[in-house]
Amino acid sequence: MATSPIAGASPGPFAITRTRIFLLVSLALTWWFASLFPHYKPAIQAQFRARLNEAIMKLPSIKVDWDTSVDLHDAYNASKVAIIIEPRPLPHLVPHILYMMNVVPPEWRFVFVGSKESVTGMEQAAAVRHWQMTGKLDLMVLPEPWEIDSKEKVFRTLTDIRFYDEFLPGVEWLLKYEADSILCANSEASLNDWLSWDFVGAPRRADDHFAGNGGLSLRRVSTIRRVLGFQARLNDSDPEDEWFGKRVYVLPGAKVASGVEEALAVEDVYREGVMGFHVRDGGNNLADGVWRPKEQRKRIFQYCPELTMIMDMKLERERCPEDRGNGLMG
Repeated sequence: MATSPIAGASPGPFAITRTRIFLLVSLALTWWFASLFPHYKPAIQAQFRARLNEAIMKLPSIKVDWDTSVDLHDAYNASKVAIIIEPRPLPHLVPHILYMMNVVPPEWRFVFVGSKESVTGMEQAAAVRHWQMTGKLDLMVLPEPWEIDSKEKVFRTLTDIRFYDEFLPGVEWLLKYEADSILCANSEASLNDWLSWDFVGAPRRADDHFAGNGGLSLRRVSTIRRVLGFQARLNDSDPEDEWFGKRVYVLPGAKVASGVEEALAVEDVYREGVMGFHVRDGGNNLADGVWRPKEQRKRIFQYCPELTMIMDMKLERERCPEDRGNGLMG
């Protein structure tokens, strides 16, 4: 006698149920959809390649010349050098030298002679490293026994012919400037306009027969060599610019600036339209005739606003109530 299924028993492994039919249909549909993707992939890739090739065709062509035989220094005139000697790591040295490189004619090279501290501070700036790599700027720490840690030692360096032989070979024109001197972008003259002169700077008096204050001055190195060829400076004597001035002035054939009209810069005597200014000690030792008159001081800063880079400044609202604006109180 046949037996009937027991209530609650699970169907056998081959029994057809609604759930198993649903699973089989779902699996078949999944396989069918998956089989469609390979047919679309080549089309998508082809469209992507076409757009990529179209974009590449629109890119500008670039030619890179890897010729390493070219000396970057050849881009500049080796006979023209602007030099600054500064052992102190002053905070404005980097923007100062970058500015000067923009107002001095482009073929001039720059040399910064400093201490380990001041040179290290300069090297921190990416812009300085860039100009080093292009050959525009050289940073130099002089080896022993050379010293520049005092004004007198700088004077000795600049009046030693070995300095020009060892560190400035081939230089004929030397723009010597300091951390408290600057050229004015508004000047209509070019530094190259002065190349026929042997020594030119700023006058100490209106009738100065040698306008050669050296804080911002242009010197002809061949003339310096002529002087150093027959005389040596005594240590702890005249500053180097005065020492050179007394000798260059009487040197046969030398062309030196005299008076105010032939001045390259302003230091102790005012003249409008000069190429630059030297403000001794960063503005802490100013000539009254240049800086005390309020209106004249205003004209100076309008003409040469770059002076604010090298001078201690304060806002007008920071003045004391009794300050009359002319350097006097009360």
